[in-house]
Amino acid sequence: MRVRIFDNAKLDLVDGFAFYENQADGVGHYFLDSLFADIDSLALYAGTHRKRPEGFHWMLSKRFPYAVYYTVVDDLVSVHAVLDSRQDPGQIEERLRQERTRRWSQ
Repeated sequence: MRVRIFDNAKLDLVDGFAFYENQADGVGHYFLDSLFADIDSLALYAGTHRKRPEGFHWMLSKRFPYAVYYTVVDDLVSVHAVLDSRQDPGQIEERLRQERTRRWSQ
């Protein structure tokens, strides 16, 4: 399967990088390496993760408290968001509603 990452998800990764790099030098790079490895694994395991009511599958990162929200259509995996799981669940739901509206209205 092919994997694409939408711009909003890329911005999520940039935000996570900035947060962790601010904690200690090099941790931001480790964060990106880890999350990209998780995202790359979707080429093999997409669709096997639980599905949320908003219509997105979600996969927890192996090393950071982040979740990857994605959809699968035919042989294309689309990553819509990469969110910190420690934030208010209402904020996550609202973000996913926005992503769903943005993608399905196009």
